[in-house]
Amino acid sequence: MLQRPPRQQYAALCYRFTPSSGLQVLLLTSRETRRWIIPKGWPMKHKKGHAVAEREAYEEAGVRGKAEKDPIGYFGYMKKRKSGLTVPVMVRVYPLRVDEMLEDFPEKESRTLEWVSCTEAALRVQEPELRSLFLNFSRRAEAIVPEKFRAVGR
Repeated sequence: MLQRPPRQQYAALCYRFTPSSGLQVLLLTSRETRRWIIPKGWPMKHKKGHAVAEREAYEEAGVRGKAEKDPIGYFGYMKKRKSGLTVPVMVRVYPLRVDEMLEDFPEKESRTLEWVSCTEAALRVQEPELRSLFLNFSRRAEAIVPEKFRAVGR
């Protein structure tokens, strides 16, 4: 039996730095199953992957920022279609530093948002490859942490 290649989606790993908590990432709940995810969506005509990730971050989580042009990795999952059929999806993930959080955004009423550490995010998500992306991102973050948020003596 022939198997179709995975469908492609683009996602934003939204992050920020705070003086009290350091690096935090944004998780949100999916609309249907209420599991913890990151903003993601299908390709859009005439938009590159990082631009789709920025758009999805705005629509699903009400955040604005600039996504990096190169993805930090991928994760796969099985998407359940309305027909009941499940299809494999490969999600390309772009880091997005959050500059602004909006009070109002298109999917505000259907999502719950929470800022957490990368370790906590890895514990909450179901996809093993996404867990790894969070943990790898926290290790990489040392290079992008603003000087004012680094611990004294480091």
